[in-house]
Amino acid sequence: MSDKEKINQITRERERWENTTLPKWMGQRPERKSEFRNHSDTLIKRVYTPEDIKDLDYMRDLGLPGEYPFTRGVHATMYRGRLWTMRQFSGYGTAEQTNQRFKYLLKEGETGLSIAFDYPTIRGYDSDNPFSQGEVGTCGVAVASLKDMEVLFDGIPLDKVTTSMTVNGPAAMLLAMYIAVGDKQGVSREKLGGTTQNDVLKEFFAQKLIIFPPKPSIKLVTDIVEYCTKHMPRWNPISISGYHIREAGSNAVQELAFTLYDGITYVESCLERGMKVDEFAPRLSFFFASHNNLFEEVAKFRAARRIWAKVMKERFHAKNSRSMWMRMHVQTSGCTLTAQQPLNNITRTTIQALAAVLGGTQSLHTNSFDEALCLPTEDAVKVALRTQQIIAHESGSADTIDPLAGCYYIECLTNEMEGQAMDYIQRIDDMGGATVAIERGFFQKEIADSAYKYQGETDEKKRIIVGVNEYTTGEDAAIPILRIDPKVEEKQVAGLQKLRRERDNRKVDEVLEELHYAAEKDENLMPVIIEAVKAYATIGEMCGVLRKIYGEYKELIVI
Repeated sequence: MSDKEKINQITRERERWENTTLPKWMGQRPERKSEFRNHSDTLIKRVYTPEDIKDLDYMRDLGLPGEYPFTRGVHATMYRGRLWTMRQFSGYGTAEQTNQRFKYLLKEGETGLSIAFDYPTIRGYDSDNPFSQGEVGTCGVAVASLKDMEVLFDGIPLDKVTTSMTVNGPAAMLLAMYIAVGDKQGVSREKLGGTTQNDVLKEFFAQKLIIFPPKPSIKLVTDIVEYCTKHMPRWNPISISGYHIREAGSNAVQELAFTLYDGITYVESCLERGMKVDEFAPRLSFFFASHNNLFEEVAKFRAARRIWAKVMKERFHAKNSRSMWMRMHVQTSGCTLTAQQPLNNITRTTIQALAAVLGGTQSLHTNSFDEALCLPTEDAVKVALRTQQIIAHESGSADTIDPLAGCYYIECLTNEMEGQAMDYIQRIDDMGGATVAIERGFFQKEIADSAYKYQGETDEKKRIIVGVNEYTTGEDAAIPILRIDPKVEEKQVAGLQKLRRERDNRKVDEVLEELHYAAEKDENLMPVIIEAVKAYATIGEMCGVLRKIYGEYKELIVI
């Protein structure tokens, strides 16, 4: 029989089953709901067959691991050759405290560091700024100057670890500090490995920790890409981040589409700078969330790789296959964790981590079960790390490449997510691009509507959240809470003021003047920022200079 004849035969058999076998079972055991939908509101069929992937061309749509379109993975051996990098997002209090947590995690088997900075640092304020009061070290580590970064990495050789820094507006300053620490350790810039998140676009419609308006913000992103392309071949200058889009309330398709469009915008900016696509694109990386719907998340990761490969090849005419790779870091979902029955979060995190592995991530962070209540304790973070290690060594998930490939449901869902994401990308193109979409409030409105819909379904018990709207007990497990001592802020402010007294303030004034001049001339700011950092200029001082040149962003209120 021809393929068409086989499909027709399967169609006839399915129709026979629906008219004979199924009704008997439906009478005895009716389905739990009239229809089933995933988080992206895609209707889930009762059963999937070869009919649902009849148009799938294996070599065109899947290919082999390590080959275009990279649906099955960017590496030919995937986890059979090397496991994913295991990171735990870490940072609280002072640099000394976080340094101790880093060393603890490395001792327990973590293979990459990931820094959480406090709100003042992320917003470009020093720890003694009035806006920083009460926030110093509470949701991340306080880093105001090179002195803090030196303490943060004391005893940690930068040529032996890779480091991810979750920072956007002041990403250039934090990267410059990392470079300066490497210089002091004798580690050349060519050997420094890691990632700056440096994705400002998603800040405007998701995380909202914004400093400068869109145009200068994208300019600073491009400065980092250009500098790293020339001087830091092992550094990922951007982690194009869907995670915060998803945490803000988007569904999986929106996370996929909006993240990819941010990536398109950064590529366009680099090309406008005069860079060649195959010079910088191989070092671009991505960052996604992983939620509870296992199959939706696996399909999302597979669709993401395929779309990005096509965009880079067809839209930007990349020739180097590595320019078409989507290398991704995945973090399990913070917004799915519950304060009620917090030990349930261990199971949620396990499912989400498994989805990331089955979906082919290169790097993974697992959230701790207590994160709905506090920053993670050492015991909680150990369980989170052990979750990854058990998946890696005991589940069998890492033994073969893309193990769910060929599953009718997975392949159909991958195709559907690709089509829905491409529809969004076309809509944003038609608007005039990401900046216009931000100015119109398009992203914000789409995410807000999605979040509202999800909350309504939860309130109406159309979606069951175990321990929250069903299977409640009236009492929750008592677990240890990590609390930040208020004296942390006093110590940090005292150290910063001591630094200002002891540094060469004349030199600081000179380099800040150079930064002002370079910003006015629209030069690449990385070289002068590195010099300013080495003179122990603070984040607040450097961002203060740029605020005078670029202004501050005022958010559009979308109703």
